[in-house]
Amino acid sequence: MADPWRLDGRVALVTGAGRGLGRGCAVELARAGARVVLVARTEAEVAEAAAEAGNGSVALVADVTDPDEVARVVAVAGSLGELGVLVTAAGTNRPGPARDYPISDWDLLFNVNVRATFLACRAFGDALLARGAPGAIVTMSSQMGSVGYPGRVAYCASKHAVDGITRALAVEWARDGIRVNAVAPTFVVTPLTKQWLDDPEFRTEVLERRLPTGQLAEVADVANAVRYLACDASSSVTGHILRVDGGWTAW
Repeated sequence: MADPWRLDGRVALVTGAGRGLGRGCAVELARAGARVVLVARTEAEVAEAAAEAGNGSVALVADVTDPDEVARVVAVAGSLGELGVLVTAAGTNRPGPARDYPISDWDLLFNVNVRATFLACRAFGDALLARGAPGAIVTMSSQMGSVGYPGRVAYCASKHAVDGITRALAVEWARDGIRVNAVAPTFVVTPLTKQWLDDPEFRTEVLERRLPTGQLAEVADVANAVRYLACDASSSVTGHILRVDGGWTAW
């Protein structure tokens, strides 16, 4: 029998793959045997990430908030072989108090975190449905998709929306063999989070008051969870939000 933890012979598409969690997920999927198509906005970053992933990985530059660009990268990924995995790791955050939170920042978060997630899921799902092929989608949520947090009203709202997209698509496409799940990490040291975690007061708040484990997650922790949901080891799992949150939401 084939190893259920392997992705040999499949093509995986990863958005937001130039850095941070997206890059880590792309490298892990390549390690599992997938040929990975990495998508990001910055050419140098995504090219470097694809070189690290290896295994015939392909780097593409695209704006995943643009439906035409998303359709293009899905078409390219589909031309390379058996497209079977999508990971939507493109995301951003701009914290701030709700009373004077800039609407431009609100729109940015929903454009990148929610719109881009839906566009990628829809284009990928459409490609698989047209072929009558099964597949796995893993969206990138957050523990903030399950709780609230001061100064993060837009981020919390956007990640609650990602969880809703995940569950709705899982139900809609279950009979077609397309599984849709999310990974919801706690704070991980990445280029996005470093600016906040470098603040001693905030770091203490997270590690001593919010995380029962008292430890931040590593990129590998998230990538391993994504691999599980992408491969056949999780063949009976869909509509699930897998929290890699150090117990944050268990309080």
